[in-house]
Amino acid sequence: MVETDQDPVIRVENLTAGYDGRAVIKDVSFEVREGEVFVILGGSGSGKSTVLKHMIGLRKPITGQVLIYGRDITKAEGAERLEILRKIGVMYQQGALFGSMTVLENVRLPLEEFTDLPLAAMDLIGSMKLALVGLNGSENLMPSELSGGMRKRAAIARAMALDPEILFLDEPSAGLDPITSVEVDELILRLARDLGITFVVVSHELSSIYTIADRIIMLDTRTKGIAASGLPQDLRDQSENGWVRRFLNREPASPRAD
Repeated sequence: MVETDQDPVIRVENLTAGYDGRAVIKDVSFEVREGEVFVILGGSGSGKSTVLKHMIGLRKPITGQVLIYGRDITKAEGAERLEILRKIGVMYQQGALFGSMTVLENVRLPLEEFTDLPLAAMDLIGSMKLALVGLNGSENLMPSELSGGMRKRAAIARAMALDPEILFLDEPSAGLDPITSVEVDELILRLARDLGITFVVVSHELSSIYTIADRIIMLDTRTKGIAASGLPQDLRDQSENGWVRRFLNREPASPRAD
């Protein structure tokens, strides 16, 4: 686990965001530190995916900002926006691989968009990224020929194509069997340890969170804000918020007076 005194690489400041003028989250602020695995957790409709979309610049906030290495990705345009985007990689839920392309062609896409490298060089880099996630020899397979866990790994390889400093993962363990889920967790920890990558992970898989997370924030549908933040094990056992303890202990919902 990373030391918690590392400098922040992401600052989310007073973020209010939603859809069609309706706020899903209100005045949310937090920091992500260099080299840590940071998890965004919450129940259905709590705004996890909304926060993620704003952190990677897909949506404009109602108010607030998202600073990546001091630059607001929600306002950046042109060359500045491209420079920020080159520092991050994204694995979307279900992998979002293009079914009409081979695995290698999928991994190569960011290189084609952001570099002028010759095709042979892009193929070499793509193969190296696939080897890094344990998919040696899968270059010519189609996504339909991969298992669910392999598709997640291929999507992580694509997210790493440009050697990003920050990786955003949307529900990396969702839909996987327990053994495959553990393998994905181990991959995240290895990449964080060996390459120093900062991870921002959206997840609701508690077993995975206890394994990979250096810190978490918990979003609360009721308040549209952050109910708790810290080490998941500490919040599970010691949080003063009863709902947080129940959620992290998988206890049945009950009327909340806290």
